[in-house]
Amino acid sequence: MKRLLLMIGCAGLILTSCAQSKTEPKKKEDKKQEQNMSNNDSTKVEKTESEWKQLLTTEQYHVLREKGTEMPFTGKLLNNKEKGVYTCAACGNELFTNDMKFDSHCGWPSFDKEIAGGKIKTETDTSHGMIRTEIMCAKCGSHLGHLFDDGPTETGMRYCVNSVSLDFKKE
Repeated sequence: MKRLLLMIGCAGLILTSCAQSKTEPKKKEDKKQEQNMSNNDSTKVEKTESEWKQLLTTEQYHVLREKGTEMPFTGKLLNNKEKGVYTCAACGNELFTNDMKFDSHCGWPSFDKEIAGGKIKTETDTSHGMIRTEIMCAKCGSHLGHLFDDGPTETGMRYCVNSVSLDFKKE
């Protein structure tokens, strides 16, 4: 019985993820660049949900502001091997560097640590019948993904991040 309930719950999560809208509004890169603060600025970014909707694509808004999840193995940065810095797609806050990234085979970009200086804040997430550690951008509060203690590197950590919640600045 427990196994059946677990399978039904997992199927529901998959269907919910699959039902996400595939229509994206036009990129608003110029507007985004104007509104992003300096990456080294620790000033909190506060916007209304209406402002975030104007700034982000539909998928970005769903993940970053509504704590959604992109489909695994679909993210633009999953297989990125270039040198550079991964930033918050909402505010430009520098979060990870390429040498922190590793392939965890989980379907989302994974990192073993964050850039120092409190760039990420954490909170306990008890949604979907699980207890996990949610990671959010400390500058704008946007949802990035989750933190697990099952990483294969020396830190033992795995920051599992939605690709859509990140931008990449090539070195």
